[in-house]
Amino acid sequence: MRLVLTWLINAVALLAIPYLMRSVDVTSIGAALVAAFVLALVNTLIRPVLLLLTLPVTMLSLGLFIFVINGFMFWLVAQFVDGFHVDSFLSAIGGALLYSVISWALSTLLLKNADD
Repeated sequence: MRLVLTWLINAVALLAIPYLMRSVDVTSIGAALVAAFVLALVNTLIRPVLLLLTLPVTMLSLGLFIFVINGFMFWLVAQFVDGFHVDSFLSAIGGALLYSVISWALSTLLLKNADD
């Protein structure tokens, strides 16, 4: 049940981003649900490999390169999911940052109460 709730929270976070950034577009709730699912898969399967491969660059940048990797994951999902569009790579980095913050805030508020 918690996994489904987390997925829905992430979809809501994706739906909120276009209201904060004009360069990110989510056309429907269905597109947000699919994009949230694909983002979870990509972050689970591809992101760890990229983090390992870019470890020297990440260490040299004191961890700031992780923002680039997160933006790349966000941009990659937008390339494959219909109804989810990101204008540029810089927008993807900003969108990924907003997505993380909104998702974290909603998870903290909603999942904390679900545990009680």
